[in-house]
Amino acid sequence: MKILVVGPSWVGDMVMSQSLYMALKQHYPDAQLDVLAPDWCRPLLERMPEVDNALRMPLGHGDLKLGVRRKLGLELAKQGYDWAITQPNSMKSALVPFFAKIPRRTGWKGESRYWVLNDRRDNKLDFPLMVERYVSLAFPAEEMTNATKLPSYPHPKLSADIDNQQQQLRQLNLKQDRPILAMCPGAEFGPAKRWPEQHYAEVARVWIEQYNGQVWIFGSNKDAAVADAIKAHLDDAQQAHCRSLAGRTQLADAIDLMACANLAISNDSGLMHIAAALGLPLIAVYGSSSPEYTPPLSEVTATLHTDIGCRPCFKKTCRFGHNKCLTELSPSHAISAIELLLGKPA
Repeated sequence: MKILVVGPSWVGDMVMSQSLYMALKQHYPDAQLDVLAPDWCRPLLERMPEVDNALRMPLGHGDLKLGVRRKLGLELAKQGYDWAITQPNSMKSALVPFFAKIPRRTGWKGESRYWVLNDRRDNKLDFPLMVERYVSLAFPAEEMTNATKLPSYPHPKLSADIDNQQQQLRQLNLKQDRPILAMCPGAEFGPAKRWPEQHYAEVARVWIEQYNGQVWIFGSNKDAAVADAIKAHLDDAQQAHCRSLAGRTQLADAIDLMACANLAISNDSGLMHIAAALGLPLIAVYGSSSPEYTPPLSEVTATLHTDIGCRPCFKKTCRFGHNKCLTELSPSHAISAIELLLGKPA
């Protein structure tokens, strides 16, 4: 059997997708599993042994370009795929398998795509977790009436490229002489997921002073400003043990360096899911989103959130303008979580 999966376009979703790929390989061990995804996904897919080939999706998120999709589908038709699974809910994401004339085309009902899928699932609400929705697509629809019918499925598991890790440590002059807290204060989704920088700074201060640790701040170029703001809240002595890597690493490098950490703290973001898949003890901070939908798939985790009535709203920005779900979640909760996960400082 040859299976083509049209993968998602967000880092966290792609990490969670590994549970689907694992389930497919468990039930069809001799199948060829190829994933069609944007180029940025390659560092993740290369760390997933279940994926045989990472195929480049040449279009960006939101691009329709029917001609390009049709051409890609005709090229993939030559590969003779037996089954296609489309993870995103958009109509355009299901077009390539349709143009490739893949006999079985599986996906969730969504965005007027009745005519491009012939194995449509319409009971999404019976699977509360996103990862459950992904994994259920590996099984026949008649067996997947609700989440209780799902067989036990593995959690994502990423491993570091040790050679690249050592190269990055040298290039960035990073030392491992003090315990490392990986801090991920960004959130591509929007500000309603971002815990305030002063709260992160207080956690950094406690880690440096009480745990004799150091802090590595991860993120993209967009997160460099918040990383600098966190450092600015620390005094000179504390700043000596705090390094901003935001915008200074590619995704592959961030994965490999994060694997060095003793603990991670993150907003609900792609890097949170990477930390979980690396098996790090993890503190996950939720604002507008909910761990009832996209929890970190790890056993050594503390999830933090407030219980104010307007959350979770799943909005990019606070519709009331106060961000209380984040500002009222004090650093003391995260500091208590560190003690829960690692014990009190010596």
